[in-house]
Amino acid sequence: MDDAIDRPAARLLVLDGADRLLLFRFAYAEGALAGNVYWAPPGGGLEPGETYAEAACRELLEETGLAIAHPGPVVARRTVSFVMPDGRRVRSDERYFLVRAPDLVVSSAGWSEDERKALVGHAWWKRQALAALAEQVWPDDLCIMLAEAGIWR
Repeated sequence: MDDAIDRPAARLLVLDGADRLLLFRFAYAEGALAGNVYWAPPGGGLEPGETYAEAACRELLEETGLAIAHPGPVVARRTVSFVMPDGRRVRSDERYFLVRAPDLVVSSAGWSEDERKALVGHAWWKRQALAALAEQVWPDDLCIMLAEAGIWR
């Protein structure tokens, strides 16, 4: 991906009171990702001048409706390259923040038009159920990431 643009991103590993992980189900009907279906945690790219922590708080509010002052600790980091829904190639330095939200009821009120087109559901996952899921999970080492963070053993 020599033509990839840098797009740092903040991602959120949101856990409820039973240590279940919140994931969104994406299903693309059009564009560069048409036909792709996968589950992924909330999060997204940093806005100009925004820190990873600020982006995490903003993304959490936009995608779940939960407002927080600080996203908690970074529990994982990775660099990955991929294609965005609009066809842009990006290289992303991702930071994963752990957020405990025992009573979160997900709200779609802050979703963008693009999110409304692709986000088709959400679910709270236990490790065993997520590991057995037949559909694609992104990132594919999510269970390992949570185990290394000491959350899922």
